[in-house]
Amino acid sequence: MSWIGRRAGLAIAGLGASAILLAMLFSASGAPARSKRKLAGAMAPNTATGRLYFLDTRGRQVMSANPDGSDVKMLAQAGGSPDGIAVDTASGHVYWTNMTTFRENADGEGGPGPGGWEARFGPGSLERANLDGSNVTTVVPSGGALTYRPKQMTIDLRDAKLYWSDREGMRVMRSNLDGSDVETLVETGQRIEGQRGDPKDYCVGIALDLTRNEMYWTQRGDRANDGSIQRASMNIPKGEDSAQRTDIQVLFDGLPEPVDLALDLKTRTMYWTSDGGAGPAADTVSRAAMDPPAGYDSAHRKDQQILVSGLREGIGISLDLSHGRMFFTDLGGNVYSANLDGSDEKILLSDMGGLTGIVYVDGAPAGSGEAASTKNL
Repeated sequence: MSWIGRRAGLAIAGLGASAILLAMLFSASGAPARSKRKLAGAMAPNTATGRLYFLDTRGRQVMSANPDGSDVKMLAQAGGSPDGIAVDTASGHVYWTNMTTFRENADGEGGPGPGGWEARFGPGSLERANLDGSNVTTVVPSGGALTYRPKQMTIDLRDAKLYWSDREGMRVMRSNLDGSDVETLVETGQRIEGQRGDPKDYCVGIALDLTRNEMYWTQRGDRANDGSIQRASMNIPKGEDSAQRTDIQVLFDGLPEPVDLALDLKTRTMYWTSDGGAGPAADTVSRAAMDPPAGYDSAHRKDQQILVSGLREGIGISLDLSHGRMFFTDLGGNVYSANLDGSDEKILLSDMGGLTGIVYVDGAPAGSGEAASTKNL
């Protein structure tokens, strides 16, 4: 199947239905070399409970599968280009962001700028559905004042809030679970209509540390390796505003296009994906300490471990801490799993379109989520 290149989320193509299991071994640091791939059909059947939910931005689909790649389902059709995903099992809802919505009868053949994809694709939105894919509902409607290009998202069930990063909107945002009370928590730049702004200011990934009331996010940067990972309080300090915050800490700078984030609070470790850039850290999964060493230089930290390399523009990542593993995706259409140190890496699903956000839900019976409206692949 041909692979649509960079920023494939703005193209629409059919969904591939093959599910190929492969296995590879990686070292835990440096730039690991891929081992020989092998078909994993001889693997023992998956016995761990849990469920993966992930997004195909090319086919505009919300997908689900067992954590071994079996029982793949198309749950719902997204209203735009889906990018970030979160699940509330207690309420039985799956949420996702649409980076864009599609303008009817728009002219333009794609490409950047007001005459291209910006003419064809309007501001994004947030949607929700039941875990079986039924009852698709717009939570935060399309509109630059509410959100512009929402990317990765997460959920705070303690305070019943959705958090997401707004890429070209250059903001970190949150709302209630029903989409009300939209707030801008961080504003890294000012969006000007018809202009795309500085990629260094593009907010993309998002993760929460509820134990310390802190949020972590990535700022993508461009091919010049000028991306960053930053953190701040989940609430704006008194007397300050989203554009002028004194509590923002830059944890990493000079990264090759960091995208999604996941946190292991017990070990105080953060994991992230890269979808481009240059050098050994491009198109990888990496990890490092959430709390940098004293006197650190954010542009020259020495504790970054490259766990997995050779991704086809890595996007989503989710941790299964109870089983010591992680799941991640790339725009090449692959769902991967690996141990938390990057070893025992496998391609669980391939040729699945252009995959973006992914979330692992622990404790769900294998095969759950099936309903009359669920399509089996």
